[in-house]
Amino acid sequence: MKSIKSCYPWLVVALLWIVALLNYLDRILLTSMRDPIIKDFSITDTQFGLLTSVFLWSYGILSPFGGFFADKYGRKKIIVFSAFVWSVATLWTGMVSSFGELLVARTFMGISEASYIPAALAMITDYHRNRTRSLATGIHMSGLYAGLALGGIGGFIAEWWGWRFGFQFFGAFGILYSIGLMLFLKDSKMDQTVELSETGNEVKEKINFLGSFKVIFGKKSFNILLLFFCIYGMVTWLIYGWLPTFLKDHFHLNLGEAGLSATGYIQIGAFAGVILGGILADRWSAINMRGRIYVVVIGFTLGAPFLFLMASTQIFIIAIFAMLVFGVAKGVNDANLMPILCQIVDGRYLATSYGFLNFLSTIVGGMMVYFAGALQDANIELSIAYQVIAIVLMLASWSLLLLKLKKKVD
Repeated sequence: MKSIKSCYPWLVVALLWIVALLNYLDRILLTSMRDPIIKDFSITDTQFGLLTSVFLWSYGILSPFGGFFADKYGRKKIIVFSAFVWSVATLWTGMVSSFGELLVARTFMGISEASYIPAALAMITDYHRNRTRSLATGIHMSGLYAGLALGGIGGFIAEWWGWRFGFQFFGAFGILYSIGLMLFLKDSKMDQTVELSETGNEVKEKINFLGSFKVIFGKKSFNILLLFFCIYGMVTWLIYGWLPTFLKDHFHLNLGEAGLSATGYIQIGAFAGVILGGILADRWSAINMRGRIYVVVIGFTLGAPFLFLMASTQIFIIAIFAMLVFGVAKGVNDANLMPILCQIVDGRYLATSYGFLNFLSTIVGGMMVYFAGALQDANIELSIAYQVIAIVLMLASWSLLLLKLKKKVD
């Protein structure tokens, strides 16, 4: 029994890994199916970009509330509810009959997915303390990468069975899996919403949204991290939203090749990055509390220039190498962002804090996706957007050196 309990924190990571895969697979399928969707509904590139933008805006706006509910009512309830509802929205996406209905379905998907990442990462950091926190977080994030990489098959699915089939299949699978989560997932007893009363007894902290807002944004270090995450969100969604189109047009690939290339190579690098970055950060932070920050800064200082290179070269093999290297830097960051947040904010507001990060980063990310669509309609190369944002990301990562961390590490 004791060995089972000791393994359960890693079982939580495994269970949530599948949910993470579905989380990103369901949202990214659309981007690799651009041509048949545009043809089916007779829409422009700007309108196609809007499909991702409305998802991001609804996702972002609801993220702080999703995180708050996870802090207040427990991680498990929010995770299961979120997975079930977004799977229903995914199934609905494969059945829509008009562009307007597709917009509504994408909006509901954004609303329902908003709660998952803050709740899941908070649950993982509840179970995994400082010694394994970055590695456990990184392994979970690799589930997102798997979803992104698998999302690249959307182009082939569209060519073989039509673009609707993928949404219908994965939506149905997600509904069944979310029901199974109710049986196997449980909240950690390491409840971070507990405080001590004057008599020394533990009492449940009453969390309210406005109070959380004041506590979180009262920290200068959180605002610095927020600025960095907004820039990172712009980069991330410019890649997710338009890289298949960029590669297809720039290197003259077919729809399936572009979709797999856009999601595959960066995610392969990111898989390596989350493992290596997680292990290195856990060990470095054991001897220096700023170790996780240094790992992220070094990662993007070395990796961001390769995003610039990808957008600049005319040789596809060089672009592949550049995407792999940038993916490693991305993975290093993803393994350590939540653990860094744990060193800044009170654990009682952890999911809410991550929700606020998601809120602003996805709002500006949605704007970037929409802006890139407008560039396409204006016949302006997407390579310019990738080059500019690569430079901005590298500079933004250096701002993390200004973070002030809590003296006590969980």
